[in-house]
Amino acid sequence: MLPAETLGLFFVASVALGLAPGPDNLFVLTQSALHGRVAGLLVTLGLCTGLLVHTAAVALGVAAIFKTSPLAFTLLKAAGAAYLLYLAWMTLRAPPMPLDGSGPPALGARQLYARGIVMNVTNPKVTIFFLAFLPQFTDPARGSPTLQVLLLGAVFMLSTLLVFGSIAWAAGFIGERLRRSARAQLAMNRIAALVFAALALRLALSPA
Repeated sequence: MLPAETLGLFFVASVALGLAPGPDNLFVLTQSALHGRVAGLLVTLGLCTGLLVHTAAVALGVAAIFKTSPLAFTLLKAAGAAYLLYLAWMTLRAPPMPLDGSGPPALGARQLYARGIVMNVTNPKVTIFFLAFLPQFTDPARGSPTLQVLLLGAVFMLSTLLVFGSIAWAAGFIGERLRRSARAQLAMNRIAALVFAALALRLALSPA
């Protein structure tokens, strides 16, 4: 299997990539600020689950289809952009929560977890990135490349869990204070809607 030095280098690179501004960590940040740190952690778990799909796709060679088929890439990209626009619309329409704690309940755990999965799986750029990134750390002389890719995917998920979990915790702490004001809640909803719309536009316009 891969030596500890290689895994350590890969982990450091994965943490650095997780800290770089991108759609996934912005998604975690907005969900944590809007719905609390637990919501952000649930979304993070969903995103990590989505990484399982991308890891398996690379290990099985399915990712090559998206790299060579513009139609498959475009269809998945359109689905991801449409989902983000749906989230933007729903967030923009959401009323502020009553300050006395009454009113409709927050999003359920399943909904938040599913949001993370859909957000990650419908982003074909992640699969292409995995296809380009993971094989750089594999060594055919050290055993099955498929098992090595699966191991690297697990390490990447661990780094994602740590980085995004920290973002969720910090954003949730700030959001708790902002949610004490109805005006601040409306402002957060509008900012989140703009972020979702911007991410949808970025995904839709990204080259294959």
